[in-house]
Amino acid sequence: MTERIINHPILGDLIKKEKVTFTFDDHEFEGYKGESLAAALLAQGIRTLRLHEETGQPRGIYCNIGHCFECRVNVNGLEGERACLTPLSDGMVVKSGQTLPTTVRDWRKNHGQ
Repeated sequence: MTERIINHPILGDLIKKEKVTFTFDDHEFEGYKGESLAAALLAQGIRTLRLHEETGQPRGIYCNIGHCFECRVNVNGLEGERACLTPLSDGMVVKSGQTLPTTVRDWRKNHGQ
C-alpha cells in the first residue's frame, strides 16, 4: 500500500529517485533515499510512531518541521530521533511503540482537575 505522491509539480518525478529498504517495528518497507523517515512512514499508512509518556496514547507526526518532538522514534539504536528530520537510508532500523522517559508530569493531577 502507498499513499505517496509519485509526481509533484515542484519536487519532480519520484520514480527517478533511488529506492531503499528499511524496517519499522520489524516490518520491512521501501522508501526513497534521502526523504524524511516521516514521509516514508506516512506513505506506508503508518500514523502512530510512539506512545505518550504519561497516558500511553498514540502519537504521530504533528508539525513535521522538528518543533514539536511528537515523532520521536528509535533509529539504529538512537532513542528520541525525530522522524521528520531524519533522512531515510538503506537498511535503517526504526523502532517505536515504547513510552519514552520524561521528567514532565501532568500538573492537573495535583490540583483536583
